Amino acid sequence: MSKIVAIQGSYRSNGLTTSMLKHAVKTAESLGHEVYYLNPFDKQIEYCKGCRKCLDTEECVFKNDDMVEITKHIKECDVIFLASPVYWGNMPGIVKNLFDRLSGVFMGETSFFPVPRMSGKRYIFFTASSTPMPFAHLCGQTSGIWRAVHEIFKTGGIKCMGRVICSNSKNKKKVPENKLKKIEKLVGRI
Repeated sequence: MSKIVAIQGSYRSNGLTTSMLKHAVKTAESLGHEVYYLNPFDKQIEYCKGCRKCLDTEECVFKNDDMVEITKHIKECDVIFLASPVYWGNMPGIVKNLFDRLSGVFMGETSFFPVPRMSGKRYIFFTASSTPMPFAHLCGQTSGIWRAVHEIFKTGGIKCMGRVICSNSKNKKKVPENKLKKIEKLVGRI
């Protein structure tokens, strides 16, 4: 069975993004996978200082927060679930900072191209946007966050298994059934 890191990138513990993640976790656990649930809002994560030393050392030089534990789980996992709502066409700042702090874990640097350090891992992405489709995509909300997330994982060598987008979230009280079924299908392919 696989080791999964499930990142809850939403502050709302009962919002659509978190609900999608919790459904994915429940499905994964029912299939026998081991899941480490990571809520960055419950962790102490200092801001990245941009020193870039991690690109050589493969870990952040700052050891005074929860990133040591988080890095260990990321390195040991097979699959990452990332659930992040759309904030101005991108991910919330705490999620971006988490990935900034993981730069050296995800990639090394040469004089030409980044070198992926996480090859062999896979991810599934879950997001919710208050903007209805097709405007969520056309106006850069879901397409903006997707571009950013995909670039981070692609640079690390992590392959996408799929994504679940719940648009028009302000008018939904719960995750639509077709989205839950898609989550189950994606998790079933791990």
